[in-house]
Amino acid sequence: MAKRDYYEALGVPKNATDDDIKKAYRKLAMKYHPDRNQGDESKKAEEKFKEVKEAYEILSDAQKRAAYDQFGHAGVDPNMGGRGGPGAEGFGGFAEAFGDIFGDIFGGGGRRGGGGQQVYRGNDLSYAMEVTLEEAATGKSAELRIPSWDNCETCKGSGAKPGTSPKTCPGCNGSGTVHMRQGFFSIQQTCPHCRGSGKIIPEPCASCNGAGKIKRQKTLEVKIPAGINEGMRIRSAGNGEPGTNGGPAGDLFIEIRIKAHEIFERDGDDLHCAVPVGLTMAALGGSLEVPTLAGSKVEIDLPEGTQHGKTFRLRGKGIKGIRSSYPGDLYCHVSVETPVKLTEHQRKLLKELDESFRKGGDKHSPNAKSWTDRVKGLFK
Repeated sequence: MAKRDYYEALGVPKNATDDDIKKAYRKLAMKYHPDRNQGDESKKAEEKFKEVKEAYEILSDAQKRAAYDQFGHAGVDPNMGGRGGPGAEGFGGFAEAFGDIFGDIFGGGGRRGGGGQQVYRGNDLSYAMEVTLEEAATGKSAELRIPSWDNCETCKGSGAKPGTSPKTCPGCNGSGTVHMRQGFFSIQQTCPHCRGSGKIIPEPCASCNGAGKIKRQKTLEVKIPAGINEGMRIRSAGNGEPGTNGGPAGDLFIEIRIKAHEIFERDGDDLHCAVPVGLTMAALGGSLEVPTLAGSKVEIDLPEGTQHGKTFRLRGKGIKGIRSSYPGDLYCHVSVETPVKLTEHQRKLLKELDESFRKGGDKHSPNAKSWTDRVKGLFK
């Protein structure tokens, strides 16, 4: 019986990319895997599985694919080579055929370097920086002392004691990874002996304990942009921990913490402040000076009879955020203060004032009259 075209068997066009071929194979292999097909369908699934496996072994190999494209099945005669040709090993070769596909799923998270070793990106570092509200609003430059790693001067970065050299790891033969077979699957893992480096150091350098690098401190200048807010992070690329086996270094993330301010509270781009006002000024009205975060002062005209909690909005006196076109506003909340530590004379004057208010009826305290009426309504 003539074999099916390999492209047809995988359901891909002849100009399919390697990634397309791999995806198609993975989908079909999962579909026809013996563990997923039992009973009457098992025999048919087994034949299908062998067919897609054979097609993938040819089309995933650049040289075999080129020969197949030019000569068809005759160009990849299964009787050629010491392995008995594609498909001859049956299900015993399933793990090898699936190794590169499932290695990314079950294996380590690194990528391969030029020498076959696993290459890993370094870990990111985090640093919390505390700034004042003024600094957050206007921006600043700051210096940080952060850890850095330099090549060990004693071993010149090799990690081995002077006069010795690292050896190829016998556990992975220098690849940095080991394969473990579990049934039909080949699981790729980082070599536990060399931790992915592909080399072991029989006699570690005493100065760096075999790491090849010495941890030091370096000064990094960081620019805090104007308008930055609480919890925002600044990324300093490449200033994290170094990578493994030549992998890229991680990043440094600086998280902003804003100190509590004595006067202002921030809400996005807006600012809020409580303004204490004396009882007399609240009753008679007057002019009140309030500060701004920029250091200037603004006058507020308090109308006669200003109540506690009255809010005045000063446009444009807030903070211009990083992504804002205009600065926010400043909200001044009036806090009317009740006099304390009164003298006898002051007490007498207040009592006289209260008596005069009572004679005037409810017109001096409209809110109190309204509240009293609502309370009475609850008991009717």
